[in-house]
Amino acid sequence: MNWLLDVVPPDYRLHGVLVRHPVALATLARHHLAACVEGARQGYRSARAELGSDLPPGGLAAVLAAYQAEGRRLVATARAVDLVGRALRGEKFVPQFGGSSDSGRATAGRPAPATDRGAAR
Repeated sequence: MNWLLDVVPPDYRLHGVLVRHPVALATLARHHLAACVEGARQGYRSARAELGSDLPPGGLAAVLAAYQAEGRRLVATARAVDLVGRALRGEKFVPQFGGSSDSGRATAGRPAPATDRGAAR
């Protein structure tokens, strides 16, 4: 719960409903982070046009690197918030061999997607 509050703006703590209902907080955090990710992507795309004439080449490269690093951090946090939100809703996670891909995971109430791995050739 505290971690979710740490990934949203501090004023979210003022809303008792978000403290009392973690699933609501997770939903708002997911939307907030999606907007942050999009903002970082837009900033990266427009940085050359907006800052190119105002910064030396090294400064512009540093700004682009900052956008890349922050973008990676935001995407990772957004994925974590999504998982927390899904867990708060009762979704069950089944360990998978071979990595962290969601694609073959079976969850409560949802069968794993069919694949053609066992299909006759």
